[in-house]
Amino acid sequence: MARVSRRALVLAGLGSAAVVAVGGYAWLHPKPAPIGFTVSLDELSRARDLLLRHPAVDAHAHPGRTFVDGAQNLTGLVWWYARLGTFEKATLADMRAGGLAAATFAAVADFQVLGLQGEGLTAVRDFQPGEAWDSYRRQIGNLQALALRGLVVPVKEVADVAAARAAGKVGAILSVEGGDFLEGRPERVAQAHADGVRSITLMHYRNNELGDIITGTPSHGRLSDAGIAVVRAMNQAGMLIDVAHAAPGTAMGAINASSRPVIASHVHVHTKAFTHPRFIAVYMARAIAEKGGGVLGAWPAGIGISDLNGFVDRTFELIDAVGINHVCLGTDMDANYKPVFDTYTNLPYYVAGLQKRGLAEVEVAKLVGGNYMRVLAAAQAT
Repeated sequence: MARVSRRALVLAGLGSAAVVAVGGYAWLHPKPAPIGFTVSLDELSRARDLLLRHPAVDAHAHPGRTFVDGAQNLTGLVWWYARLGTFEKATLADMRAGGLAAATFAAVADFQVLGLQGEGLTAVRDFQPGEAWDSYRRQIGNLQALALRGLVVPVKEVADVAAARAAGKVGAILSVEGGDFLEGRPERVAQAHADGVRSITLMHYRNNELGDIITGTPSHGRLSDAGIAVVRAMNQAGMLIDVAHAAPGTAMGAINASSRPVIASHVHVHTKAFTHPRFIAVYMARAIAEKGGGVLGAWPAGIGISDLNGFVDRTFELIDAVGINHVCLGTDMDANYKPVFDTYTNLPYYVAGLQKRGLAEVEVAKLVGGNYMRVLAAAQAT
């Protein structure tokens, strides 16, 4: 699939709002997002050199949209979205060209029950008995197959990122967006860990047995008792807890229940200039940072911004809120909402933008990979 087409195949929450047109698909945001600032050849070369010296790791992504492969019982535009298929090889080529060392390859636990509501996603039905677990097994099997086909190197420990780079391949950290597949059963965490999963985003677009989503009506008002048990099971297994998409009560419950650092893999903070239901309060961002040095993933969604320069602005807003040691890269690649960072080939431009604004090499190295790998290692420490 052509690169421009891939960028166009994005619908709300998983991507841009979409409509079906006569003779095919007419998708909003069909063109690559602009850079929005000038970069000299010397600045671009310096950025590429930095990425050779320091591994860049994306804390939240869906490379090639593996999660749609084989999905069943879908409705409406989500069904059409899945019919457009996967494109892992193309995204992996972009990763290598852009200098990305590794990324989370995230399954989407609630994908099969989602539907479009305005420009956002919501759960439109309940899971059938056993459906959430079956969906997880399908998606994880498809992600594991990427390694079996020799396309990626599995990253189960931080040291595996270096092994992937040495092999000339992208490292794949398996993740699940949404704890729905657990069905409130903490014993399933150990099975997920055995499957190679190293992080779970507790919530996505459905209130589940663990707690509430930030974009919906609360049903728990807090992290549930099952959620507390799952958080503790994840600590024991050495899995990274992700509170992106979680309502404040659920997120704070996870922060307080965890004995290890937590992350919010793809978020932004409310500012005086702009707020949005998917953004979080500064106090929440600081609570994540203060929990053993947790991190927040700078998220390039096109919410109030329209180019890569806007994403650089957003990154500095996060740095101002929590400090350089607590920000990482969380692109939501290939399933983002109106992305302004929509291809990994633009990673050197993003790095150059950070450097043009005054970040030193050591600071950029922390942001694009070092901070996330530090927290992943802390989650896995025995």
